[in-house]
Amino acid sequence: MATDPICGMFVEESPDSLHAAVGGTTYYFCSESCLNEFTKPEIELRRLKISAIIALALGIPILILSYVHPIGWLLLVLATPVQFVAGWRFYVGTYNAIKMRSSNMDVLIALGTSAAYFYSLVYVLFPKQFPYGGLYFDSSAIVIALILVGRILEYSVRGKATEAIRKLVALQPRTATIVRSDGREEEVPIEQVQVGDIFVVKPGERIATDGIVVEGHSSVDEKMVTGESIPIEKAKDNVVIGGTINGQGSIRVRASKVGADTTLSKIVQLVQRAQSSKGPVERLVDTVSKYFVPIVVSIALFAFAAWTIIAHEPVSFGFTTAVAVLVIACPCALGLATPAAISVGAGKGAENGILIKGGEYLERCQKIDTVLFDKTGTLTKGEPSVTDVFALNHSNYNDDEILKFAAIAEKHSEHPLATAIVNRAQTNLNDRIIPDPDSFEAISGKGVRATYSSHDILFGNPRILEDYGLQMKDDDRKQLSELQSQGKTVMILAIDKILVGLVAVADTLKEHAMEAVGGLKKMNLEVLMLTGDNQATASAIAKQVGIVKYYAEVLPSQKYEIVKKLQLEEHRNVAMVGDGINDAPALAQADVGIAIGSGSDIAIETGGLILMKDDLRDVVAGIQLSRKTMSKIKQNLFWAFIYNVGLIPVAAGLLFILIGVLLNPIFSGFAMAMSSVTVVTNSLSLRRFKPKF
Repeated sequence: MATDPICGMFVEESPDSLHAAVGGTTYYFCSESCLNEFTKPEIELRRLKISAIIALALGIPILILSYVHPIGWLLLVLATPVQFVAGWRFYVGTYNAIKMRSSNMDVLIALGTSAAYFYSLVYVLFPKQFPYGGLYFDSSAIVIALILVGRILEYSVRGKATEAIRKLVALQPRTATIVRSDGREEEVPIEQVQVGDIFVVKPGERIATDGIVVEGHSSVDEKMVTGESIPIEKAKDNVVIGGTINGQGSIRVRASKVGADTTLSKIVQLVQRAQSSKGPVERLVDTVSKYFVPIVVSIALFAFAAWTIIAHEPVSFGFTTAVAVLVIACPCALGLATPAAISVGAGKGAENGILIKGGEYLERCQKIDTVLFDKTGTLTKGEPSVTDVFALNHSNYNDDEILKFAAIAEKHSEHPLATAIVNRAQTNLNDRIIPDPDSFEAISGKGVRATYSSHDILFGNPRILEDYGLQMKDDDRKQLSELQSQGKTVMILAIDKILVGLVAVADTLKEHAMEAVGGLKKMNLEVLMLTGDNQATASAIAKQVGIVKYYAEVLPSQKYEIVKKLQLEEHRNVAMVGDGINDAPALAQADVGIAIGSGSDIAIETGGLILMKDDLRDVVAGIQLSRKTMSKIKQNLFWAFIYNVGLIPVAAGLLFILIGVLLNPIFSGFAMAMSSVTVVTNSLSLRRFKPKF
């Protein structure tokens, strides 16, 4: 058994056996189930186009002959393939609906066109028995053709909505160069790559699957997934994404995710799920259609009876009104209203790096009035960096020298803050090389002691001073307290037992955090922050980003309770933005969980919206997109009901009563098709969506 690289579905034949079966020639196979997932829309669209061509190729001559030289037998011959070949799908849909004891738009189409066809058939066979009869083959044929054209539009929308994702799938590498245990490199189909395998990525190649760099250094172009235009530097222990393009360096990668677990596969699955899911509005439309069909059939029967029995018009007259009612009331546009907009909305979100797990999240998101942000890793980068280097007044050292000595002392330290200090020093120093200390000693819980070029270096928190009998002056202590009040971790540098400087380290804001919060406030949304960090740090970060209300020192369960309280007691619609495992309960409880794509798998699985670019402005874009999508849905429903409901009285003969004009079923079909065109065109306008910050 082998796993398909995209869908993650099992293939009965292994790639090796298939390779052997074709005589050693290399072919790449996709499982039938996986193939179906990607080809179903194309196959259905191809079938629709064939049916529409048949209907139009025969329907147009039928229409012309019906008015120029109507020959019953000729029209019957031309109309029969349209009715039972091109229109067979409507009979299948009707059968399935009746079997489920329900009704849908296929029932209306089948009823309307069958009534026109069979009435005309009877008139051709027995013309003398129907002196007031007529031929309506043109009505049934053209209606079927117009409806099929509408269906083609619907499937075209779905195809366009997933175009960006299909391009990603097409870029998935088909082979990987595996490093065997004996050091030998072997190129194998991607299906054979297992978690834990080491594979080589040469310059310019696409990375075979998600993994972790174990050797080498390079830059990787991740724009196709994250939207970042600048290549990302990758070295040992860095994560890489399958399908992205390696730069100039050669790297070795340990596969961490294969098949359906890869980033590309999850993107495909999420968008497909979003397009196939039904939210409350779409379920409402289904319910309306369920009752709408029998009501329309009743109106058609009433119109027939009223004109033939009460008004004493010919049977052909009453029949014309009945067929017109059945055709014009066909709720194609009603059925298109929600899925068309959701499909385009989900596709547009994917193009902008916003993955929407289902249509219901679009509907929930547009109701959001409160947004909660986790702090660490969400509003902030989630890793410490040097924010301040402060030379004390009595010091003879400048900022760069202070940073250099601090980095020398920390170079061999394993403390998390040491990396931040060394990285900052390398950035500031021209040669980017930090000298090794002559000696090094870690003092647990306090700091480090080192020697370099005959200098004795102490570097750590204030408690390290006590061990060596050093005292801070009042001015120095005041500066220390001020930095600490900003939520920063402050370390003191002493050289040869003289205090010379302070180095402050903190988790800094992400690049667009302030812009995102400001954008949400412009939308009249209340923005809050949750963090397990201490009060001072929480206050400092909240002030920087522009958040007034925040909760500090909260546990994961408390985050969940805060979300629940806002929902139940304050009746708020809450969006929770987070990235970590500790955010998962709150993400699940929120009306909409918004997960950072670079965060934990659990957070991503729990969230309803996934931000692939790690750009907090996408929170604003996601909410704006949902509001725009719901606006389009409401507009679509309006137009659908206007066409369907507003023209039923006209089809039933209202204009004949007023001005003596009877609506031909052909024009009913045209009006019905135009409603579908209006809905689809309105939905496609979502593709012009651009977020405003």
